[in-house]
Parts: sequence; structure tokens; C-alpha cells
Amino acid sequence: MRWEGRRQSQNVEDRRSVGQQMVVGGGLLTLLIMVVMMFLGVDPMQIAQVAPELAGPQAQQQPRGGAKPADDAQSTFVKTVLADTEDVWGPLFPKVFGKRYAPPTLVLFTGQVKSACGFASAAAGPFYCPLDRKVYIDLAFYEELKRRFNAPGDFAQAYVIAHEIGHHVQNQLGIANQVQAMRARLSERDYNKLSVRMELQADFLAGVWARRMAAFAGVLDEEDIREAVNAAQQIGDDRIQKRSQGYIVPDAFTHGSADQRARWFLYGLQTENPADIPERMDRAFQVDVP
Repeated sequence: MRWEGRRQSQNVEDRRSVGQQMVVGGGLLTLLIMVVMMFLGVDPMQIAQVAPELAGPQAQQQPRGGAKPADDAQSTFVKTVLADTEDVWGPLFPKVFGKRYAPPTLVLFTGQVKSACGFASAAAGPFYCPLDRKVYIDLAFYEELKRRFNAPGDFAQAYVIAHEIGHHVQNQLGIANQVQAMRARLSERDYNKLSVRMELQADFLAGVWARRMAAFAGVLDEEDIREAVNAAQQIGDDRIQKRSQGYIVPDAFTHGSADQRARWFLYGLQTENPADIPERMDRAFQVDVP
């Protein structure tokens, strides 16, 4: 993928270097106690000394060490790929769906992060939070993608971002809310099936994006497509289960098998006519899931 020297998105929030800050468990109660102490004439230095005790055991220091600069090569790559998704979906979304495309923010973090959907660990991998409309990614995942999942290549990494942007497209169309609303009415097994279909639809949308990148931007070649297909296969539920536990449990699939994920990415890649996108998206929710 030829990405160097091209436009970079400004919709990136880099939280990898948050500095040294105190997380206080006592919250508002602690603040109120400190204010009362000040009104009672307690020395401010004494207040500072007892503040950690008032905060309780949750108070902690978060060190700055290990943070990467915001202009390193990895973040530049991510900003470029995000810009590519904006350049594709910006004009395509209103053409296909009759609505304005509102680009999401992509958050870079290290280790763990707080989103509107709650706290998340890097071990969970990249994710999209529909509540704040942000994509979250710890760039260490790319090393895992290469080393653990045997899916190297810059377009394999771009596919991961495009898949999460696919979830943003679903969210803007109201699909995410519809799926979430059904959760309480379904068994875990049936909801997993619904989740698989939603993930396959996001893979399809990633393929739609790749089609436009290949046809109009001229920055992709056949090797790039092979990298993305390989990545889709390597993070299929069946391969992840086989790798981690030695056996496969189809009822526990939440993202789709290796074959399904690759097939739906390629289905999107083959979608030349934008008018075909809605119908093909609907087919993702009709796919047979084990």
C-alpha cells in the first residue's frame, strides 16, 4: 500500500501520552471534604498530605514513561488510512444512503482505555464504540497481528481500521441500535449469530472501501488485497479458537469463521455499482450461521 506523503486525517485523538495524573477514587466526596477542611482553617499543606488517604486505595499515579510521540510512523500511517476512509465514505455515503457522512474519531491508546462503552484492555483488540462514535486501537495490536496471527503487511493493518469504520457506517444507519435492542430478547447462542452477521457486514463494508481505493486512489496492488484477505482469515473465530484452546465451538462464534470473513470482504471488493451496496448489506443478515 502506497501511503507515504498523502493526506492525513485530523480526527485522531492520541491518548498514548497522557502524562502523570492522579485517578482519585473518592471523587466528589473527597473534594467536598477538602473544601470543608479549608473553611475550618486547616493548613493547605496538611490538606495536600491527607488527600491521598481521603481518596482511598484507588488513587494512583500514571507514569509518562514509554509513551510514543504523536508523529511516529505508525500514527502517521493510521491517520493516512483514516483519511482514506473519509475520502471514500464522505461522497459515497450520501450517494448510497441519502445522508451526510459524519467521520468518526480514532483514539490511539496504550494498555487500556476508557470509552463511553466502558473500560477496555488492549487484549480485546481494536473496537468501535457506538455511544461516542469513536474507534479505539492500541497500535501494539499490529505486532500481534503480524507475530501471533501471521498476518503481516500494511494493508492487513488498513483492513482492521476499515472494518471498524464499517461499524461506524452501521451505527450511522441505525443498524447498531437495532441489533442492540434485540439482545435482551435473544438467547446467547442466537445473539452470537446476530453478532456474526453484523461483523460480516462490517467486513463487506471494508471490502467496499478497498474497491474504491483500488479503483480510484491507485494505491493498492494484488499483494495488498492478499494481505487483507489473509488478515480476515487469520482472525476468524474458528482459527482463533483452534489456536487458543485447540478445538472449535461454532455456537461461540461472534465474528465469523475464516472462510466467512474472507468471503464477505471479497464480496465488498467485487461491488462495483454503489446502488448494489444496500441490497448486499442486507444479505449479510441472511447468511447461514452455525
